[in-house]
Amino acid sequence: MSIIDNRKAYHDYFIEEKYEAGLVLEGWEVKAIRAGRANIKESYVIIKGEEIFIFGMHITPLASASTHIHADPVRTRKLLLHANEIARLIGKVERAGFTLVPLDLHYTKGRIKVEIGLAKGKKLYDKREDEKKKDWDREKQRLMRVKV
Repeated sequence: MSIIDNRKAYHDYFIEEKYEAGLVLEGWEVKAIRAGRANIKESYVIIKGEEIFIFGMHITPLASASTHIHADPVRTRKLLLHANEIARLIGKVERAGFTLVPLDLHYTKGRIKVEIGLAKGKKLYDKREDEKKKDWDREKQRLMRVKV
């Protein structure tokens, strides 16, 4: 069950592989995400040492959040993956010129997970080509509906 999708990532990158990662969250963050107050459009994933972190993920705290905790909406959050997956990602990011982007936030067995994609950036002409293809597919569907 998806909470948030990052459609901009599919527009800006070619997604080669997808990985599902857990998130290290605080209690108020989980409540805010369940209320639909999260945003991953401007976020990105970075590797530091042998760990993977997500930067720029904005979670707006609820008004009823705890009074004794100072909520930081854009704090750096750690991603949880298996060691062999992290090693594979480190190799591809450092050697092959890939980047890691968050694709969506979803529930798996009651837990909040983030799907990250191993991606290569698109050039401007690739984006234009995708837009033309999308427009043509839409036009084909319209013509098929008119004929039938």
